[in-house]
Amino acid sequence: MSQETINTNATFIWSIAELLRGDFKQSEYGKIVLPFTILRRLDCLLEPTKEAVLATAESLPEETDEAARMMILGAAANAGGQIYNESRFTFETLRQQDAGELRTNLVDYLAGFSPNVRDIFLEKFEMTEVLKKLDNAGSLWMVFDRFCQIDLHPERVSNLEMGYLFEELIRRFSEISNETAGEHFTPREVVRLMVDLLLANDEDALSGKGVIRRVYDPACGTGGMLSVAEEAMKALNPDLNVDLFGQELNGESFAICKSDMMIKGHDASRIAYGNTLTEDAHRGETFHYMLSNPPYGVDWKKYAAPIKEEAEEMGYEGRFGAGLPRISDGQLLFVQHMISKMREDGNGSRIGIVMNGSPLFTGGAGSGESEIRRWMMENDLVEAIVALPTDIFYNTGIQTYIWILSNRKPEKRRGKVQLIDASGEAFWTSMRKSLGSKRRFIPDEARAEIVRIYGEFLNGESGYSEVSKIFDTADFGYREIRVERPLKLAFAATPEALEALREAKPFQKLAPEDQARVLEAVQDGLPAGQRWMNREDFDKALSAALRGKGIKIGAPVKKAILSALSERDEDAEVCTDKNGNPEPDTDLRDHELVPLNEDWRAYVQREVLSFVPEAFVDESYTDAQDGGVGRVGYEINFNRYFYKYVPPRPLEEIDAELKALEAEIAGLLQEVVE
Repeated sequence: MSQETINTNATFIWSIAELLRGDFKQSEYGKIVLPFTILRRLDCLLEPTKEAVLATAESLPEETDEAARMMILGAAANAGGQIYNESRFTFETLRQQDAGELRTNLVDYLAGFSPNVRDIFLEKFEMTEVLKKLDNAGSLWMVFDRFCQIDLHPERVSNLEMGYLFEELIRRFSEISNETAGEHFTPREVVRLMVDLLLANDEDALSGKGVIRRVYDPACGTGGMLSVAEEAMKALNPDLNVDLFGQELNGESFAICKSDMMIKGHDASRIAYGNTLTEDAHRGETFHYMLSNPPYGVDWKKYAAPIKEEAEEMGYEGRFGAGLPRISDGQLLFVQHMISKMREDGNGSRIGIVMNGSPLFTGGAGSGESEIRRWMMENDLVEAIVALPTDIFYNTGIQTYIWILSNRKPEKRRGKVQLIDASGEAFWTSMRKSLGSKRRFIPDEARAEIVRIYGEFLNGESGYSEVSKIFDTADFGYREIRVERPLKLAFAATPEALEALREAKPFQKLAPEDQARVLEAVQDGLPAGQRWMNREDFDKALSAALRGKGIKIGAPVKKAILSALSERDEDAEVCTDKNGNPEPDTDLRDHELVPLNEDWRAYVQREVLSFVPEAFVDESYTDAQDGGVGRVGYEINFNRYFYKYVPPRPLEEIDAELKALEAEIAGLLQEVVE
């Protein structure tokens, strides 16, 4: 693969966009140049067999159905059997026609493509409208003529180079239009790292002839991950048959991916268009390898109904039985979707997925996120998680992580999870020029080291305590125990308490005369200077005061009186229920996270009762699944496991820096004054 070829062609095509300046917005450049790039690629591919296709089309009977026509003309085109064009035009002959007829002739040329290609250009790229806008702006001939000058035939530009070219153009157009390039483009070194991790130690499984491996990306974008996976697998075994599958929601990205698959000879029907989470185009299919970079922090509110319906009606028989994450982030929906497509045969499946930090720890015990993590851990599906450097994506500088999931763990990894902190300086290099938010990249040698650490299952005991640590799956679990402290209330009819009573809603619902009578009874029967330290004694005194005035009140009003005239007092006696058990003070309620592999009683005795002897555990607060005391939760806190203490700078150094800044500011102000 020639990087020079990629850069040269990208620069040339990029220069064509300059012809659009003034007539089109920068955000529209990509919508014009990208489909023309694909069109030129297909033209170069099909031109040598044009006459054969036309002759074959002429010989076909009129009653030939569409499926047979595609098969016969596809074979005649000799372009993977999926693409042909039976228009009389090519780019070269179009160039020889009257320039005033170019738009009409190009529409005829597009209409001559096989239905699968015609759909891409006319529906996803909306090329008819693009041609109209270019023609009205007087730019159509200039753009077309420039594309005629670039040779994109597969003998000049390989399929792999063409894939890189597409993605480089997408990145550039996204950047100038201030779009989120990361939605379309995952940095190449991240894709390679994820693929290498997926294939690590799989050389034997991929060797031999007649071996077929199915690879799937549920958010495939332009197909970059699928292409890199195929390239890496073919490097291990050139005789390997790699079947690629994907689905993409963005119309332009889908069109590019499907075009690329057709050009490479893959079955392009396996690249589907639509929302993977609501319209699974590969229902019932399973795959050997899956990889993806789903959108971060994107809410799924607008299509929540079918997802919730599937979760409720199908449970674990569907894709989302483990739980639903919060509506603001759907990353863990993609994780569950991919797990549902794991193979259950001897080959099993492996999954690589890039996500931000949210799926690691968002959501407490019992939440959708925690339950999904619990399901993955208890089913021993998580093999490793790799923390990547910050500032390596084009649209965000946040921390990202690669999760490696598998249902075919080797013996030594069973019940274990490897955490690798590859965020340190040893694993990244600064870029000479930033690209959006991307200021760092992972060099090849660092990528190889990460894969080695993973492949050799290195632990802190092997001298990698700051980089790689291995845990039992249960180490990430905990029980959230509800700890209560007894309610202690003192009672007094103070002016402030009486004012609070007047503001209480149940009291205000009484008739004015009844309010006055209750207040009178309270003031006369409960001396302001007296303070009751026992609720039962106060209740008796209150009842006697009301009885003395012949007043009967309902439970809500009585409760309002008790609430208004009470205040917490550590010296008061404990309030008890009708069974004599202490009532909890909800304001003092706390929760302790007890490690899952530790007895909660021993933990509470050591960590709670040693300091607050009167505290007690609410044993009715139980887990919905196992019925045990406390709710089970799972979280993976990288910072806790790889915390590095950084001592504060000396005060003298900070003081010197502040003085230098003050001097600099004073100098700048002096320049303004002068």
